[in-house]
Amino acid sequence: MGFVYREVRLHGRKGKPTSIEITLEPHAGIRGRCGECRRPAPGYDQLPERRWLFVPLWGIPTYFRYAPRRVECAEHGVVVEHIPWSEGKRPVTCAMMGFLARWARRMSWREVARTFHTSWEAVYRAVEWFVHWGLEHRDLHGITAIGVDEIHWGRGKRADNFLTVIYQIDAPCRRLLWVGRRRSQATLRRGLKALGPELIQGLQFVCSDMWKPYLQVIAAQLGQALHVLDRFHITSHLNAAVDQVRRTESSRLRTQGQQAAQQLKHLRWPLLRRSSRVRGRARQKLNILLASKLATARAWELKEAFAHFWHYQSEMWAGAFLDCWCARAMRSRLEPMKRVARMLRAHEPLIRNWFRAKGEISSGAVEGLNNKIRVVTRRSYGFRTYEAMEIALYHNLGRLPEPESTHEFC
Repeated sequence: MGFVYREVRLHGRKGKPTSIEITLEPHAGIRGRCGECRRPAPGYDQLPERRWLFVPLWGIPTYFRYAPRRVECAEHGVVVEHIPWSEGKRPVTCAMMGFLARWARRMSWREVARTFHTSWEAVYRAVEWFVHWGLEHRDLHGITAIGVDEIHWGRGKRADNFLTVIYQIDAPCRRLLWVGRRRSQATLRRGLKALGPELIQGLQFVCSDMWKPYLQVIAAQLGQALHVLDRFHITSHLNAAVDQVRRTESSRLRTQGQQAAQQLKHLRWPLLRRSSRVRGRARQKLNILLASKLATARAWELKEAFAHFWHYQSEMWAGAFLDCWCARAMRSRLEPMKRVARMLRAHEPLIRNWFRAKGEISSGAVEGLNNKIRVVTRRSYGFRTYEAMEIALYHNLGRLPEPESTHEFC
């Protein structure tokens, strides 16, 4: 390594240790290495002594002390020598940054800072260094399927409170590939450009919801890939329509003072579940509702009937079922269900791609990763800046490679 320990000092106050300082000095018989090309070079001069924070020993803050040398490289001129435990001008060792970054996946950044006697800023910088190194060294070869979605963060419904996320949803590896502000065409184009043309040309499947800006960009730039609208988003629209019918009918019955309004009490969640998962008293109340002539019962029956669509093996017969179901929904006199039917007819080719993909691609992985994003932000009680949140998302969901380290603490 070219460095030797000169002395180790233990500082304390009132009988309690407060810090450990390890002083190093260069090996007398080994030249310093250029900080740019890492080649040995003759010495030029020596800089004042600096201090680097190292991993705590026995819970005591530990520091390295060393006076860096400057060397005269034939290619790069006079530069500071390569210091193996340091990265640039950071006052924290690489081992400590890796230590903090690994713990930051398990705890909030503030808790990591308090536990290991450092600052929130030091934890943030460590995670940032960890993520940037991983993004530069990650392998994007062999990706055949991606999922595109938007997610809300922060407070309010402004454009900046939405994120566009691109995931890899291949079976071997499901991870975050890119995240950007807003849910617009420009954002998605920027994300696809960042991933590179080689990755884009090798895609076979793309999974997304029905957000119009995404559909337009995917059709324009990912024409070779099979675009699948997965069942999760369609089921979400059906559930929202049933819930809207229930709320509207419940309000109407309450204003009329009818006792029939009692039939809709405590049925919100049973109506949103699949029929096979409703049991006990909730099942009894649901059976009573279905025996009535309420609009909510008709909406629920339409939602349950559509579930048979996903069990077809033939795309042709699935298309025939979809036509029949949409015609039935349009005759139901339920505007929320008619709205869903019009939406399904408008996107029928993309919906039928689910059968062309033979069910191999699902946005369930996308929704699972979205939930992990919410867990990350909730654990940290929100991020005040977008930059901090972006770093945290890559750190937790990117499955990034980690820099080599001689120390493994977490």
